[in-house]
Amino acid sequence: MRTTHAPASAAAVPCSHAGLPELQAAAPLPVTGVAADYPAGLEVEEHSHECCQLLYAVQGVLEVRAGSGRWVVPPTRGVWLRSGVPHGLRMRGAVQVRSLFVDAQAAADLPGTDCVIEVSPLLRELISEVARWPASAPPGRRESMVVELLLQELRQPPVVPFHLPWPQDARMAAVCHALAEADGADGFATAAAATATAADWAARLAMGEKTFHRHFLQATGMSFGRWRQRARLLSSMQALLAGRPIVQVALEAGYESHSAYSLAFRRQFGMPPSAFGARGDRP
Repeated sequence: MRTTHAPASAAAVPCSHAGLPELQAAAPLPVTGVAADYPAGLEVEEHSHECCQLLYAVQGVLEVRAGSGRWVVPPTRGVWLRSGVPHGLRMRGAVQVRSLFVDAQAAADLPGTDCVIEVSPLLRELISEVARWPASAPPGRRESMVVELLLQELRQPPVVPFHLPWPQDARMAAVCHALAEADGADGFATAAAATATAADWAARLAMGEKTFHRHFLQATGMSFGRWRQRARLLSSMQALLAGRPIVQVALEAGYESHSAYSLAFRRQFGMPPSAFGARGDRP
């Protein structure tokens, strides 16, 4: 597996896997691995691959952006993308990414939609094992069995809470962009975007509040309140992993109290923020 390091001074960089087609053509197995380390805040320009891809961050929080939505994932989750799907990346903190590229034919019975999957301790070790193999080394029976087991581990149900649906409607997309992109240095939305109500956005778009709610629900599949809450909670994960006090994280994420934030976080991710931060959300 090749390891690349993106320059810390770059605001956005092209995909670092330019030689991937040649790498896969020479690979004797249907799965190849690539590693890339990125500095905080760096973005990777939109690109696509002919193969399917599992994006997994062994350290840090990774945001994957595609036309159908955005996925913000900590180190126990990975994003599965089908072949040919245009996507870009954003680093929420320093991130070490390990990607698996799976030949489309071998991925025929793997997830048929772009989604988040859980990276179990076993899958994490399998990714690490495949990552150590030289790309053109002749495989033996052991390597073939490892790949077979890895593909089996990828056949698991998607994990929904880490997905932020993205609207195709230009007006609603502008609202979502303002909520998700108007971030401060720590990844939290600015006060103006964070406190704007549905009525505020409706007025900006010159439509009634009920009309705004209807359009937003049709465009995202979620109510405005639920979408904004999920965006806030996803944005707060990096601060928890960095060891920030929960009460501070709660206030910066737009919650009035530690308890309100903790309740919302538990409902969304199935664990309290204290447990998430204490173990760094690592297997």
